[in-house]
Amino acid sequence: MPDKKQSGCGCSSIPISVILLFLGGCYWWFIHLGNLNKIVSYATSFLPNNQPATIPVIKEAPSTYEPIAKLPQAPIVTSTNSPQAPTPISTPTNIPQAPVSTPTTKPQAPLAQTPWDKKAIRGIYLSRYQVTNNADEQTIRERVRYYRAQGINTLIHGVWGNGCTMYNSEVLQQTLGFKSCPNQFQDKWLDWMIDEAHKQGMQVHAYFEKGIKIDKNSPIYDMAVSKKWLVPGVDKTYAGIDHYVLDVEVPEVANLFKKISVEFVQKYSNIDAVQWDDYLGYHAELPGQVDRTAHLTKFVQEMIADIKKANPKVSFDICHHNPYWAKRYFAADLLAWKVDRIFIQAYNDANFKEELNYAQNYAGVAITDYQFSRLKELIDNNKIKSILVFPFSGKPEETAAKVKRIIK
Repeated sequence: MPDKKQSGCGCSSIPISVILLFLGGCYWWFIHLGNLNKIVSYATSFLPNNQPATIPVIKEAPSTYEPIAKLPQAPIVTSTNSPQAPTPISTPTNIPQAPVSTPTTKPQAPLAQTPWDKKAIRGIYLSRYQVTNNADEQTIRERVRYYRAQGINTLIHGVWGNGCTMYNSEVLQQTLGFKSCPNQFQDKWLDWMIDEAHKQGMQVHAYFEKGIKIDKNSPIYDMAVSKKWLVPGVDKTYAGIDHYVLDVEVPEVANLFKKISVEFVQKYSNIDAVQWDDYLGYHAELPGQVDRTAHLTKFVQEMIADIKKANPKVSFDICHHNPYWAKRYFAADLLAWKVDRIFIQAYNDANFKEELNYAQNYAGVAITDYQFSRLKELIDNNKIKSILVFPFSGKPEETAAKVKRIIK
């Protein structure tokens, strides 16, 4: 009976070297062609479900990079309400930069001051009615800037006149029963004016126009008559209008002015100056020929002392006739008053040269818009320290524009 063939594949008859060469080639092919995962997956599919596959782990060489957490971190900037300086932008050093050109032109020197610019005060007077009719903040600020553009550096604005204030006054309310002159104005008009003037490098001088004189249109005229606050007679210093003069020898009158003055420099503590004019005086032709010089001097000295105590920074100025005329004809001993600055009124063109001689020795001169033929002479005179212009025409805007044309 024939022999049965042995079962098997016949691998035992293959040389061992051929087998090893075949296995090595397969291993290389699996590793380099990325088929290891496929083979593993195929092989594990024949394993029972509960028998985990053991896959050899290939160890990698240690990394040469630092973990990100160990790198130096930029500081975190916390935002605040205060503005921060911009962070400089660093320029990479490996990028070629265009050369920075340095300007060859030198900065221009400031323009030389003109004789007009050299005047300490270049002022213009504005009536106490310039801010009435409910002028709003924008209007007032624009008005200030307009005068600055015309070469003016000081606004002389009325805040008192004809027995009442151009601001709401508690003293007036308590003493006389009303708070201000019967005109329409916004309560903060003067605050806006002072603030804008200071922003523009200007000053504001509070003008107590008419001083101790009133007329029959004054809201206190009837009260003054009934209380006997007026000196006898009518003051006819200026033609066309009759004035009645408050008697500062009466304690109530003197105290009213002192309280008003203190209230004002406290209420408007950043005002630059308080200025009174030639209406602070008693005309020599008043009936009785009474010499009131000593009483007026005492009153003014006390008023100035009260103002300085309340606000030491404010200047107390006077715009009056020359000292001789003031004392001789108006009982106003200006030099005894010890004011901060005296401006000489040179309104009388016939005596202009004489007034000019006085003005050279004091703070400056005051002229009207009808005397502009004199303006160049005053500007060129380096002994005249300041020039105040009073628009008797009642048109301060036009007056300021004319001043600018003249000084050019």
